[in-house]
Amino acid sequence: MKKSVLLIASSLLVATSFAQKKELKEIKKAIEKDNFSEAERLLESNKRVALSTKKSTAEYYYLKGELGIKKALAGKNVATSLKEASEALAEARKIEKKTPAELESLTANVARLAADKGQEYYQKNDFKNAAIAFEQVYRFSPKDTLFLYNAAEYATQAKENEMALQFFLELKDLKYDGAETLYTAKNKETGLVEKSVDKNTRDMKMKTGNYTNPSQEKVPSKKGEIIRKIAYLYVEQGNKEEALKAFAFARKNYPKDPELIIQEANVHYQLGDHAKFESLMREAADLQPENPYVQYNIGVMSLQQGKPAEARKFFQKTLKLAPDNADAALNYAFTYTEEANGLVDQMNALGNTAEDIKRYNELKDNKDNLFRLAAESLNEYVKNNAKNPNKEVLENLKNIYLAINDIENYKRIKNILDKK
Repeated sequence: MKKSVLLIASSLLVATSFAQKKELKEIKKAIEKDNFSEAERLLESNKRVALSTKKSTAEYYYLKGELGIKKALAGKNVATSLKEASEALAEARKIEKKTPAELESLTANVARLAADKGQEYYQKNDFKNAAIAFEQVYRFSPKDTLFLYNAAEYATQAKENEMALQFFLELKDLKYDGAETLYTAKNKETGLVEKSVDKNTRDMKMKTGNYTNPSQEKVPSKKGEIIRKIAYLYVEQGNKEEALKAFAFARKNYPKDPELIIQEANVHYQLGDHAKFESLMREAADLQPENPYVQYNIGVMSLQQGKPAEARKFFQKTLKLAPDNADAALNYAFTYTEEANGLVDQMNALGNTAEDIKRYNELKDNKDNLFRLAAESLNEYVKNNAKNPNKEVLENLKNIYLAINDIENYKRIKNILDKK
């Protein structure tokens, strides 16, 4: 009785194996004939049987990968087909590391296609599909990690933050540095400068006669930038805890990177920790004193803490570095008008005695002087940006002149506004 059970089981295995081979051959035949819809139908209908053994599972995924490659090469839903192919081949390699010889040459072709398509999508500002295509270059040719980095960058531009984060985290795990020499040549047909990590590849392009202007460029390390992007993407997700962990890791490796410090400061600001924000901004200012963004933000923090005189210094520095910064000009003037408005409260609290009237006149003179200082600072901004004066600056300046009853200058500024 046991023998017959074993015999039946053995027969079933042989039959299943035979069926697997037969069906896989049919799929292969459909792919070779470019009958993609039939190949897709057969892959789907035979999936359960094909995945029943380790060997046939590898064959099944290799065939699925080959179908995706062929579809991509034929121009059928290229971005999607490339992704399907790389994912299928990745599944196959988990089981059987050695890629079939016929697929090796196809893989090289499709990597080139993915690179071309990625560039094409990029030129059309289709950053999402550019990211998908460049990711596939890396999947088909893992030595080309630059393409994974490009995929992460374009995913960020497309606001595909989850995709971008996945790519940047993978680059971090790969310890991708990005510091390298790129070999460039200009494509005569497209006019685009194409970059290769390999000098021989560039030289082969030059030999075709289709390229000009061979050159090379040094690319600095991207490690710090990758960590910054990871932290930024966590912030975008609202995952500030992971963002701060990413910054802690980055600061350990790049303690003197001012851009990193600024980004971390911004996270603390979003968390409501203004003291930490200011502390980090001051640290960044020491490292990068010529950065107007840093100077401006320290000024804003000082203003919020009720230190107008200190804020003024930082807004002055900002305007010296960036004369067109309207926000710095407005806040600089605000330090004076806010102080002047504080004197108005004191003036209104006085009585009618001779001493009160004397004090009132003193405070009024001080108030008007502060308004004049505010007007001078905004006038300086208008003078430095005469070709394109900021409307908000002009409105504030007009109101200040009205407040101090300087009608001549009020009309002058109103006239400029009316022409805008």
